[in-house]
Amino acid sequence: MNVLRIALTTVVLAAPASGTAGWHADGKGSRLAFTGVSQGAAFNGTFKTFDAKIDFDPANPAAGKFFVSVSLASADTANAERDDTLHGKDFFDVGKFPTATWTATKIRALGGNRYAADGTLDLRGVRKPVTLSFTWTPGAAPTLVGEASLKRLDYNVGGGQWADTTVIGDAVKVRTQLSLAPAGK
Repeated sequence: MNVLRIALTTVVLAAPASGTAGWHADGKGSRLAFTGVSQGAAFNGTFKTFDAKIDFDPANPAAGKFFVSVSLASADTANAERDDTLHGKDFFDVGKFPTATWTATKIRALGGNRYAADGTLDLRGVRKPVTLSFTWTPGAAPTLVGEASLKRLDYNVGGGQWADTTVIGDAVKVRTQLSLAPAGK
């Protein structure tokens, strides 16, 4: 009987108190992309390596939490010269700052299946607020499709000679499409 009591206590204590569902990004069907402007032309890139952990229930969005970790060395724009520059000291400085993180603890319903997650992006040791607007498609394997905007110079990305916004635009759009699986699977 004591074993059963201990097992039940463990399950109750391990369950999320908020009643939110725990999810993680399925690497096969998930994508984290960005768009910037260089010399007047838009360019697209992706982060090949990232992890997203999401506690979210559309019936109780305010209890939700997001945590995303991104390997900055995995940035890929399909242009070797640009990628080398992005990975270097003037931009991401992956030797000193290998990872960026985004944490959100305030989720707001916007109507329908649209939400906003107010979070903090930690990039190159600078922490600033960034809001992800997203749609949630429920199901056994839900999907999250979202977009956020940020200014690269707020994070000292591309400073010095690269700070001229007529050469490289300051605004960056980040887009995500996550195929989600239950946490622990």
